[in-house]
Amino acid sequence: MDERRAPSRAEYAALRTPTGTPVTVAHLAAEYYPYARSGGLAEAVANLARFQSEAGFRSIAFLPLYRSARRAAGELVPVGGPLQIRLGDGPIEGRLLRQKEPQAGTQLYFIEQDDFFDRERLYGDARGDYSDNHRRYAFFTLAALEALPRVVDGPMVLHVHDWHAALALVYLRTRHAGNPRYDRIRTVLSVHNAGYQGHYPSGAMAELGLPWEFFNWRQLEWYGKVNLLKGGLVFADRVVTVSPNHAVELRTAAGGFGLQEVFEWLGPRFSGILNGIDQHAWDPARDAMIPAGFTRDHPDGKIACKREVQRLFGLTEDPALPLFSMAARLVTQKGLDLMLDKSAILSLDAQFVFIGAGEARFEQALTALATRYPDRIAVNTDFTDRLEHLLMAGADFLLMPCQYEPCGLTQMRAQRYGAIPVVRRVGGLADTVEDGVTGFVFEPYHGEPLLGAALRGLDCYANPPEWTRMRRNAMSRDFSWERSVERYLDVYRTLVA
Repeated sequence: MDERRAPSRAEYAALRTPTGTPVTVAHLAAEYYPYARSGGLAEAVANLARFQSEAGFRSIAFLPLYRSARRAAGELVPVGGPLQIRLGDGPIEGRLLRQKEPQAGTQLYFIEQDDFFDRERLYGDARGDYSDNHRRYAFFTLAALEALPRVVDGPMVLHVHDWHAALALVYLRTRHAGNPRYDRIRTVLSVHNAGYQGHYPSGAMAELGLPWEFFNWRQLEWYGKVNLLKGGLVFADRVVTVSPNHAVELRTAAGGFGLQEVFEWLGPRFSGILNGIDQHAWDPARDAMIPAGFTRDHPDGKIACKREVQRLFGLTEDPALPLFSMAARLVTQKGLDLMLDKSAILSLDAQFVFIGAGEARFEQALTALATRYPDRIAVNTDFTDRLEHLLMAGADFLLMPCQYEPCGLTQMRAQRYGAIPVVRRVGGLADTVEDGVTGFVFEPYHGEPLLGAALRGLDCYANPPEWTRMRRNAMSRDFSWERSVERYLDVYRTLVA
């Protein structure tokens, strides 16, 4: 079965070659909401592809057929015959599938190989990461490359996301070099979280079917190991990270996760584009997940939302008490240690609600505090979309004192709902929260500056005219994906011009 078709000149007007031919954007990612999700990557990739389709792109995407994806996708049908993929130890067979009843917009294709992907979790189990993750994602990228000619006829931009998909760019320019079907493909690598790079022993070169000549400091070698993200950076035509400020940080020794010299070497081929949020789904005036709607001009519904948060979490039901929220994975990156280690912030005359799971030490410490102070501290490790919507609608403040945060989405959602962020000046938080205007920003990664920012927030909260001004400012911000899609369009156009 060949799914290729030549789009008419009236279709897909957003991205074209100089001669007027529509260009397909093909996304490769290890996560894609709602089929496979462990964090923000899934939502970012799915929303980028979706809003590109709505803006007039021909956008398609490839995802491994994990067990969770098979459950969520419904009935699947094959696209063509089996895929024979050669890794270091011989051929492995897989299949290209799509939904029998595909969704409108972006066409999603699944790479099936049950030995690699039919597992309970995406990346690992209780013992740690799966030891064959490098082979799993090598198979995924090779299979997607093999499948591209079945589903795309004409010019293409291959847009890969994070280290899991970075090998596609290495294989494209090595194994497929000189093949006219692939040589004209232009490539973009999005770095969502450079803290995860795909490090493996040097012996992985043979397992991945890569020539040893590429195991050198300029390409795949990194302190004696194979670094898959580095390989993608070196072979990409353009590299994008998820906020302008984070693009600056990645070029520094303090923020580059050991790859700062590579990011610096990329020069103008590397830039930052802020992620967006779905402002239709995150609209407090129309949100069906909250007890009462509200707007910046008519905020009364937020009082009912706050009352429901207090009731649901067993806190004192008092609308005058300031309510701080945190909706995040409970891990070191998110700044939990600043709040729990010799910090007075949790002793403030305020309420605190935490939703999210994470490191056992943080879960246990917060649970102990909630048990000791049940009228003002609560924690729920069962994170759900509905709970996040309710908490953003009912909270007065959002806490994001992160060690690092490439982009962050929660601070954008919070502002839409009038929950004022208290954040560290880092990554996308610095790009999206304006100190004293839409939130409260601190910089040194210590408990005292965090406490100072929270106290400034409480002073503002106690001044109704100032609080109203700040809340209106925050709720007026535009964090739409439409703006981000325009920035990506600029990047693509430089590649196909």
